[in-house]
This record gives sequence, structure tokens and C-alpha cells, in this order.
Amino acid sequence: MPSVYIKTYGCQMNLRDSEAVAAQLAARGYTLAASEETADVILLNTCSVRDFAERKALNRMKLLNRMRRQSGRKVVLGFMGCMAQSQGQSLLERLPDVDLVLGTQKFHRAAEYVDELLAGCRQKVVDVEAEEQSEAKIREHLLGGVGPRAVTAYVSIMQGCNQRCSFCIVPDTRGRERSRTIADIVNECRELASQGVKEVTLLGQIVTSYGRGMIRKVNGRSPFVQLLEAVAEVDGIERIRFTAPHPKGYGDDLVEAYGRLSKLCRSAHVPVQSGSNRVLKLMRRGYTRERFLELVGKLRSVQPNMGIVTDLIVGFPGETEADFEQTLELVKEAQFDQAYIFKYSPRRDTPAASMPDQLPEEIKEERHQRLLGLMNEIGRRRYEQYVGRIESVLVEGPSRRNPERLMGRTSSNKIVVFEGSPRHVGQLLDVKIVRAGTFTLYGDAAIHNLGAGD
Repeated sequence: MPSVYIKTYGCQMNLRDSEAVAAQLAARGYTLAASEETADVILLNTCSVRDFAERKALNRMKLLNRMRRQSGRKVVLGFMGCMAQSQGQSLLERLPDVDLVLGTQKFHRAAEYVDELLAGCRQKVVDVEAEEQSEAKIREHLLGGVGPRAVTAYVSIMQGCNQRCSFCIVPDTRGRERSRTIADIVNECRELASQGVKEVTLLGQIVTSYGRGMIRKVNGRSPFVQLLEAVAEVDGIERIRFTAPHPKGYGDDLVEAYGRLSKLCRSAHVPVQSGSNRVLKLMRRGYTRERFLELVGKLRSVQPNMGIVTDLIVGFPGETEADFEQTLELVKEAQFDQAYIFKYSPRRDTPAASMPDQLPEEIKEERHQRLLGLMNEIGRRRYEQYVGRIESVLVEGPSRRNPERLMGRTSSNKIVVFEGSPRHVGQLLDVKIVRAGTFTLYGDAAIHNLGAGD
């Protein structure tokens, strides 16, 4: 049978899309190739959020083209995802040896197109057209595709974005917001639970916008909080996470849900992007630093052990040293557990790309390093506070760096590595934290299977 290899660039949503495509192909008899060298089909699921990700995917495809010519084997090469959506036919003009270009609303068509390309029924396929109900088509899972057992799973609840931040290309590559029904999502979660999944992560470009304009509020609760309540009722699902939200989506009903829904993990991804109100306005983020810090305070008042992660962009057009210093001060005040820090990357056809005062790379790099150093120091102190505590850890499987040890996560999304048996995979174990590393905790499993703690 033909084999497929899928390389994914970008976020969890891209990983979820790749998994669904792999599951579709597996259902048709395809096997998963261990490497590109042995695959009959190679698909690159691309990201357009940053220029670096696009260049990396393009360079990889050029190398794959050379490998295919040298081997003389019949191999289908394809681009999927955001870069495929935004560039479409022009990708074939740049790389004429590519066989497939598949947009973000067409992942569910991947298997049929690959079949046709391998059979010679088609020479080339470019499909980046919008498709009704595509948001409900990413349902297939490939549980156990990596590792002996799948304990966690991503569930895509919506597609698209209406936010229109001035630096972001995603509304153009993913389209406008489109949400699945609560019943459909709950049924998928039930299916996952029946296969041994203990934790689900709900995915959306701005996940807290779920159901907006489609589902009305009930008792003051937003559609997203209603969805959390419904998923929490699924037997077998022990933990619920979600990403990626927008600070504007954290209404009082969602903050309150952290104290009311025991299955909702005590972790929050709240992307702030900048600590300067002037820059936030240029970014079109729709909130101020004061509003953001107020939200952080509310979350920690409901759950004092809340793990808060953020996204930060340095070097946005026109960002002054004073603006950057305000970002440093916000990070000190918020005391994030972790942060994803990016240097601003111009994206074509976005308002920020044509703004004046574009910053040189050396300034971006210098600010990136300063902010990274501060965040590492704050993270080190926060992680050290866990030493000596007993934490409830969902065991996910072997540690990536040392397969002889196990790894899992606390409710606040801290990775914990410890000694244990493969039979513990899928269990909630009490683990005593004995050491803190760089954004990783190390511990000893306690006797109990379930206990207090984070």
C-alpha cells in the first residue's frame, strides 16, 4: 500500500488538520511513512503567520523536488494549509514540480485528490476555494499514531477569524468565523473518550469567539462557556483545555467557569502581544494594558495557582524604546508562567506591513533577547515554587528526551518528568516535585492515583 508523510509547520490547529488528513488516508489503506525518503506521498502543511515559516516550507519543498528527481520514484508532493491558501496557483509557478495545492477549507478533500494523483487521473490539483460547512469536516483522529496510547486529543470547534489585527494574515488564509454545533462537538468528545482519551483541547483561531452570531447567550453565559459546560458532562473526559483565545473573549462568565467547572484546567493562554497602549492600538487589539492586567488579576483571584501563558511581539513598526520598556514592565507585573516571544514579521497585504518606521532586524533581535532573558528569569522563579509540592499529573507517555521516564502535565500545564511504569499512561498520579528545570518539573510519583494539588 502507498505510504504518506506529513510535515506540519505552525500551531496546534495545523497539527490537528494534519492528523485529520492522515486519518483520512489511513482509512483508505495508506500507511504512515517513517521518513520522507520512504514515502509515496509527502504533504507539507504550511503556516503563513511569519515569513520564516513560509521560507522554511518553500526551501523544504525544493529539496524534496531534488530528492524525487534523483530517486526516479513516483512521489506525490503537495502543499496544504495557510501558505497554500494565500498563494494558490502561484506556488505552481514558482515550483512547477508540485502536484497538489490544498487550501484551508479543503483538508477533507486531501485523500480523494491524492488517490487521483497517484492513479494518474489528474496531473495537478489546486483547490483553494471556500466551501460551506468545512468547519464541521475536521473530525477524524489518528489515536495512537505517535506513541503507544493517545491520552490527549485536539478538537477543532471552529474555523476562521474576524478580528483583523493589523499584523495578521490569518483572516485572509482561514476566512471568517464559522462554528460547529455544540452537539457535534460533544459527540466527537464522546467518541474520543470511548477510545481512552482523558483530556481534550478545544481549538479555534479565536476560540473564545465560538458560536458568536449563531448561538444565543443563556443565563448570561456565552456560547463558548455553554460548550465548556457540555463537554464537562462527557463521561471519561477528565480535563478540558482550549486555545487560542483573545483577551476580549475572557468575559466574567468564562472567568467564573474556572472556579465552577472542575474539569476545566487551571491554565489560561492570554496573548497580550505588547505592553504599550500606543502599540496595542496600532495592532488593533481592542484592549489596553490596564484591562489586560485586570483580567490577569481576576483569573488568579478565581484560581491562585492559575498557569498563565502569553504571546508577545517585539519590533512592531514604530515601537520605541519607551514602548518596549512598557512591555518589560507588564511582563514583570503579570508574572507569566511562560511566554511565546516573536520578532515582528511583515505579512503581505496586512496594514502593518505598510506602516512607517519599520524596525531593523538588529533592534528586533536585541529586544527579543532582552525580553526572553526576563521571561526566563520569571519562569525559573515561578517553576521553583513548585518544588516540594505534590501535583496531580495526567500521564501522557514516555519522556521525549528519555523514553525510560514518563511525562505528563499538571492542570496548570506544567510538564513533569518522573520515573514510572508504562501502565501508568492515562492515569492521574500524584507526583512530588523534587526539582525545577527550564520550564520543566521533575518529580517522584506518590502512592496515590489521584489527589490534591495543581
